[in-house]
Amino acid sequence: MSFFRIAILLCVGIFFVLPSVSQTAPPAASPVVGVEGAHLENVLLLDGTLYHVQGVDLDREHIWVTSVDAVNHKGYLHQFNRTTGKFERQVEVTDGPRFHPGGFSIQGDSIWVPVAEYKPHSTAVLEELDKQTLVLKREISVGDHLGCVAVTRDALIAGNWGSWQIYVFDLAGKQLRVIENSSATQYQDIKFVDGLLVASGTLDNNSGTIDWYSWPSMKQIRSVRSGVTDRGRPYTSEAMALQGKDLYLLPEDGPSRLFHFVLAK
Repeated sequence: MSFFRIAILLCVGIFFVLPSVSQTAPPAASPVVGVEGAHLENVLLLDGTLYHVQGVDLDREHIWVTSVDAVNHKGYLHQFNRTTGKFERQVEVTDGPRFHPGGFSIQGDSIWVPVAEYKPHSTAVLEELDKQTLVLKREISVGDHLGCVAVTRDALIAGNWGSWQIYVFDLAGKQLRVIENSSATQYQDIKFVDGLLVASGTLDNNSGTIDWYSWPSMKQIRSVRSGVTDRGRPYTSEAMALQGKDLYLLPEDGPSRLFHFVLAK
């Protein structure tokens, strides 16, 4: 047998013995299903007309939701029964060219709702509504789009478009700080819970995060990933509320479903 034929046979043998690259490469990371470190407790269908959902908050009896009717340039705060999901009442929160209500927060007898022009780098008002009557108590004008607000005992914390900047105001409306937010997550709803700022939003069309920050240092101390609903909507794309370990997400426009997750810790 010639040297050339021996060389060919050796090369063929090596080809069949060596595994292919695809056989040895590590498997791709699995997408997150639901919310990392949490189990889905229940899903409640909200029985009433909602437009493009923006924010959510709850008390023992009610669920409140903000939504924007972009076609007719109107923004609303809606109230539903927490047990049945039935619609109870709503109030329009439109303020001239500002018709985009965002993520909001309940504090005591007040509901604080940001209402902005539907574009970045625009204007907004922070509306304080009476929780019982839904009557406007006062408003604070701000020279930027505000898409979400959290409330402490003595301050308002508000994120602009995508929450790239975080504004801090006192309750009289005086601006105290502007914080540059370096997170890759575009936060849509924020809440102040147990002394921490909790923010949720999207990383891309298929995932998002819920992040906890110490306050006022804004040091991130926890982050969990989230996936998409069975309608293909990221769980953290819009509205979020947190009460202890009970996490509520309202990502879908009408017919909207409130997803109740329970965090493991």
